[in-house]
Parts: sequence; structure tokens; C-alpha cells
Amino acid sequence: MAKLQLPKRVVRFAVTPVVLFTLAIFLTIIPSTFAQQQKTNSLDGFHVQTNKPPATISQSLLEQGEALYQTGHFTEAVNVLQQAVRIYQGESNNLAQAAALTNLCLVYQQLGSWKEAYATINNSLNLLGWDEINQKLNVNNPKSELLEILAQTLNIQGELQLAQGQTDASFQTSQQAEQIWKKLGDNAGVTRSRINQAQALRVAGFYRRSLDILKEVSQQLFSQPDSLVKVTALRSLGNVLQQLGELELSQKILQQSLEIAQRLQLPLEISLTEFSLGNTARSLSNIKGAIAHYENAAKIAPNPLAKVQALINQLSLLVENERIAEAKSLIPTIHSQVPNLPTNQAGIYARINFAQTLTKIGNKKDIAEILASSVQQAKIIGDQRAQSYALGSLGEVYEHNFQWQEAQDLTQQALFMAQKIDASDITYRLEWQLGRLLKVQGNIDAAISAYDAAVITLESLRSDLVAVNREVQLNFRDRIEPLYRQSVELLLQEKGQGKPDLDKARQRMEALQVAELDNFFREACLSNQFVVLDKVVDRDNLNTAIFYPIILDNHLEIIIKLPKQALMHKTSKVNRQQVEQAITKIRNTIVEPDAHQQFQAVSQQLYNWLIKPVETDLKNSKVNTIVFIPDGLLLNIPMSALYDGKEYLVQNYSVAVSPGLQLFTPKPLAHKKLNALLGGLSQPPKNEKFAPLPNVKIELKLIQESGVSTTTLLDENFTSTTLAKTINAQAFRIVHLATHGRFSSKAKDTFILAADGRINVSELDSLLKSREQKRTEPVELLVLSACETATGDNRATLGLAGVALRAGARSTLASLWEIGDNSTALFIDEFYRQLITGKTTAEALRFAQLKLLKTSEYNRPMYWAPYILVGNWL
Repeated sequence: MAKLQLPKRVVRFAVTPVVLFTLAIFLTIIPSTFAQQQKTNSLDGFHVQTNKPPATISQSLLEQGEALYQTGHFTEAVNVLQQAVRIYQGESNNLAQAAALTNLCLVYQQLGSWKEAYATINNSLNLLGWDEINQKLNVNNPKSELLEILAQTLNIQGELQLAQGQTDASFQTSQQAEQIWKKLGDNAGVTRSRINQAQALRVAGFYRRSLDILKEVSQQLFSQPDSLVKVTALRSLGNVLQQLGELELSQKILQQSLEIAQRLQLPLEISLTEFSLGNTARSLSNIKGAIAHYENAAKIAPNPLAKVQALINQLSLLVENERIAEAKSLIPTIHSQVPNLPTNQAGIYARINFAQTLTKIGNKKDIAEILASSVQQAKIIGDQRAQSYALGSLGEVYEHNFQWQEAQDLTQQALFMAQKIDASDITYRLEWQLGRLLKVQGNIDAAISAYDAAVITLESLRSDLVAVNREVQLNFRDRIEPLYRQSVELLLQEKGQGKPDLDKARQRMEALQVAELDNFFREACLSNQFVVLDKVVDRDNLNTAIFYPIILDNHLEIIIKLPKQALMHKTSKVNRQQVEQAITKIRNTIVEPDAHQQFQAVSQQLYNWLIKPVETDLKNSKVNTIVFIPDGLLLNIPMSALYDGKEYLVQNYSVAVSPGLQLFTPKPLAHKKLNALLGGLSQPPKNEKFAPLPNVKIELKLIQESGVSTTTLLDENFTSTTLAKTINAQAFRIVHLATHGRFSSKAKDTFILAADGRINVSELDSLLKSREQKRTEPVELLVLSACETATGDNRATLGLAGVALRAGARSTLASLWEIGDNSTALFIDEFYRQLITGKTTAEALRFAQLKLLKTSEYNRPMYWAPYILVGNWL
């Protein structure tokens, strides 16, 4: 492949990639407006400037500066505003000088000149008498003109702090501005400050608090006349809802924002809101709708920046959906607009995003030239973040062109700058990029160190993972998962004493699973007290083995923990595609009555990859229980149905699943005093398209007759309210819910059905956790009967793992697919009878499955296999 010929001087700069999926418009929610200097009112109500000649000149300069700012001519705006500042300084007009400095700060922000922006905003606040340390105004009886400029200046300072990642400071500054606006009786100013507070909370990862503020603001706005503030507040709310996964509501709110913007004939606001609607439609997988919104956004955009960004998102969507011909036809239009982009942060990011989108379908030389010019522009405006983003992207282009040393030089410089400006969200990407480059050059030890650093950096962001940027949310499998898997693959290649480090390898996979669940819930969710599984096995469960399969690109790795033994490691020479195809075929054929032979054949294939290599070790260790920590799609299938050619795994072993290497304080189920809260719904609500479950009543009656002490909520009595109230009434060891439900890869689509509607996973979590506030003991066993995984959703069991972990129960028994009422009743009856006799939860599950397997009517795996036990198996 031809080498890329680029100016050598580019290599001197460094960067940190920032991930952008957004329509520009920086971090401010409401576009900032220029602060106003002193004015007086004429008789007709218009604001007019006092008629001193110097003030007239300065007023003209301010108006000229604002016009340049609005049209994106920021460098020219700086020169004009500096002249105005000097005039006011010569007049000793502190108030007007402060307003001009505040406006100058706004322009510096757009240029990415952060040092100058901070200097000018601090100078402005000093002139206004603001005590930054004590956060108060040192002026007696300040006039309203001063307070108004101070409030505007604090708003802009808050936006500047937010742009630099200082979310706490930004929030506090916006609160101070709000108090001043309240004193002035300016409701629009209060609204602006409240929205900026919400933005700071959102960027900090506090989505719910942000959402609460925006909902409150929007409710207040609904009764107010149409205005720019109303448009932007509703758009902000829609964007936050989109990030929270509330997509239908996001669409509704954004549509309201759009209609107001159209009535007010505000082209920029129409364009921005169309863009947001495109992003929401994209998240809804409405490709046609997303493209239409992006086209509308580009068509009405009043400036090149908004137009190009809309077109870039349209381009990336077409590339993502492999509509290459359409994508290529769009490229010339974007190319023609790129020269018109402003030399500011957003303009540079637009260029870089265009280059990155082109990597799959464009000419590498063109891409490199765009990135090289972006580096130069970022250097001109002094924006280190943009420099690092451009250089890191350029390094990636060299990587794709197999120019390893050039790519490594750029990446190392980029990494240095990313670390210098403490951009952790970018640093991990560069460390990962460096690791890939070192690996391909054969430097395995250094590559492992780079990957380790990337994982550690990402772990530091884990509690804030979703807030890092939207691309992390939207492309988890592209942006996060490969880092962990590639790292594990490297670790397992290590040679030498004590190598490979098997414990480190599986710990790394565990970190991936935790990050994936955090991404599922849109927050860091795993805060319970856990104990390490190995200790549980070695200390109390000498008949238990832990299986940790890891699906890598070119092979299937299995790490096994046997009682009182060091970790074992086996490799099956089979690639990811073969493994995932087998899993998918198992999941499809196991529920088809006429596909039994096909199921057994593919199930045996997976058995040979996973279990056969250690059959002898299991027998020699006298293991009778296997706990799987399944990777990826393996959670979609019941491991108990693996087939050795003669028997299923369940015929020889009790089987359980753990979401990770740690378990929520495992204890044996309290067999002597088993009590259960039973909830059941035989007739779903009229607005839900689910079939009746007539045997639910039989199922609950069988549990009552098994010897378990029960409290029952049935049909109209089974509501979210009564469930919440009853669960707090006493210390139930078991909560058994026999009702329709669904597990999905999206938290909002993971729910159980009650008489008063759906209880989604987050609500179920709150409901069960409310019990913990009054009860010291958690629920021992949560049973979800008649639930199923969402069809066509390869990662639906994320919902199951999420329910199991978030419910706070030691273990969860649930079904992967919906099964017949009759077999369910028989299964549940036997399960509880076995529990009463003192069997462990895993043993009770096994005996219940074997009872069905031994009947001629229900001996197919489709009847007995769907139930899986997640968590504590004791």
C-alpha cells in the first residue's frame, strides 16, 4: 500500500481523541448572547445608547463584534472587541468595559482559547466587584444594570467552566447567576441558569437530577409565550431524555421544540432541533426518519457549521448501514462546504469527524490531509484538546495504512498531550491505540502495559462511563468491548514463569461485564457487598467448579477453577463466528419441536468445545455442581442442555450462572423457615398484547401446598403499589412472581407485568431495595416465572443479569423463554418440594428439570431447560 506523504512538521503536535457524535454547538444548552452595556430608555420604549461620541463609537464596535460573532468570524470579532475594551478603559467606564470583556470571553471560547477566555472573564468579574473566593458581590446597593451584566457574566463563566470539565464549579456558578436573576425578577434569566445547571449535572453523569430540573423548567415554560428560551429548554429536555433512553418521550418533546422554532421563524433553532430529532430517530433505529431530519437540518441551517455537521451525521448513518452508494454521493457536498467552516473548536471537530467517517469509504490521502490541516488550525487557536484529537485520528490513519512507526510517533505525542490536560476519556483511546501498534510490531510486553494502562484509565471513568460521551453509549461494542477482549488475548499469549496470568485475564473480562451492565443501566450500578467466588468454592463448596469461557476472535478460551486447585486453562481452536453461530442455532432450535436432532448436534458441538477438554478433571475432583460465568451470547442459552452425545449436562451436574467472579454474600437458603411472597397475573391488562396465563392460579396453589408459608397477591391485587407495601410487611425469604415479563438489552424494555401495568427493571429495583431499608436480610431467592428474553435481541439476557444484580436478591431463577402453563406448574411444584427437603437451590432446580426430562410429554429441552439460576446456588 502506498505510503502517506504528509508534512513532517505535523508530527510535532500531539493530541487526545475526543469522541464526537454531536451537532456542535458546544457545551452550552442555550446559545450565549452578548452581554449588554449601559443603555437608557427612550420614550417609545426602545433601548438607546447615551449620546456621548466615544460611547457611540464603542457601541458601534460592540454591534460589529456581535455581528461577527453570530456569523462565526471569531478572529475578526476579537480585534473589534479589544478596541471597544480599550475605549471603555480610557473612559474609566467599568460597567461597559466589563460587558465588553464578557463578550470577548465568549469569542475566545469559540476559538478554544481557554487561557485568554479565563483571563477576560476574571477581569470582567473584578471590574463588577465580584469576590470569586467568597462568591459574593462587594458593592453596596448595586444598580440593576450592574446586576444584569454580572448575571450574564456568571452565566458565561459557568459555560466556560463546563467546557473545561469543571462540572461542580459550573453548577455552583449557575446557581449564583440564578439568584441574581431572581433578584432582578428576570424569569428568562432564571430559566437560562436552571438549564445550565441541568447541563452541568448531565455532563457529570447525574442524568436523573438533570432531568428533574429540565422537566420543572419545561412545565413552567408551557404556560409562557413562545420564545427562544422555550425552544432551547425543550430541546435540552429532549436531548437528555434521548441520553436516558426515553426515546419516544424525547421525540415528542423535540417535536414541540421544533414547532415553536418554526412559528418563531428561527432557522438556527429549527436546524439544531431537526438535528436532535435525527439523533433520537437514529437511536430508535428509524433510519429513514433520521436521514429526513438530518436533511432538513442541513437544508435550513443558516451557517456552514450547522449544515456540515448535519450532513456528517447523515453520512455516518449511511456508512453504518452499508448504504455506500448514497454515502459516496453525499461526500462532494460536504467537501465543498469544509473550506467555509470557521477556524474554531466546533469547526475543527467537524473536519475531524468528517475525516473519521471517511475512513471506511474515502481516500486515505484525502483523509490525512483533512486531519493534518485540522492539527494546524487547532494549533493556531491554541486548543490542545482539538490538536490531540486531530493528531490521534491522524495516527489511526497511519495505523490503517500499516505505517507502524509513524502511527506510533503520532500516538505517543497525542498521549503525552492527553495526559498533560488530564483528558481521561481520551487517554484510554490513545493508550489502546498504542497497545495495538506495539502488538503488531511484536513488542508484547510493552503492548500489555499499554492495554493495562488503557483499562485502568477506563476503570477510573467507570462510575461516569455513560456521561463520558454519547458515542460510548451508542457504540459500546465498538468503543469499549474490543479493548477488553484484545487485552485478554494478549495476556493469554504471555510466556514465562507464572504466565499466562489466568486470574488477571478473567478479572479483565469481569471488568468488561461490569462496564456493560453500567452501560445497560446508564449509571454505575454495582455497589453491593460481594465475596470472591474462588473463596466460596475452596472454603465451603468442595464439590463445585467454576467455568469461565472467553470468546475471542480466533479461539475459545476456558479458565476453570476446581476446588483446592490452581486455575486451569484450555483452548479450543474455533473462532468467534463459529461459536456465535452455534449459540444462535442452539437458541433457535431448542424451542422448535421439529428441530430436536439439529439441536442435539449443535449442542454436542458446543459441549465438545467447553466441557469435553476437562471431563476427566471434573470426575476426579468429584464435582457435582458447575457454575458458569458466561461470556457474551453464552448467557442466551441454558448450559444445562449441553449434550455429550448420550446425556445432557443436567443429568450429571447441577448448573448455575454467576454474572461475575464475585457473589453477593452467599448463604444457604433458610430451609426450615421458608416463607414466600407470591404474586401472579392470570389476565394481563387490556392495553397489553399478552396471552392469558390461566395456570398461574394452579402454580401459586401448588407452592402453597408444598409446605412453604405464603402471602399471595393475585390478579387485581397484584399491583406495583400492593407489591411495594406487602414486601415490607415481613422478611420474606422468597419472592415468586408468576406473570409475563421480558428481558431486553435495553433497561426500559426489561419489565414484569402487574395489573396496573409494566414494572420496569429500575422500578423493580427501587421496589425491592425499599425493603432493605426496613429489613436487614435481603431476599434469598427471586423467582420470575413466565418471563422471556426479547426475541431477535442477541444481548437480551443483559436484562436478566441486570434484574438479578439490581434486585438485591442472593439468587434469581428465571426463564429464557416462555413455556407452557402445564409444564411450568409441574416444574414449580417439584422445585419447591425439593427446597423443603433441604436441597440447595441448584440441586432443587436440577431435580425439577429431571422430573420433566423423565416424562414422555416434557422430555424435550424446550420444556425443562429454560429456567436458569443466576447468583447464589447454595
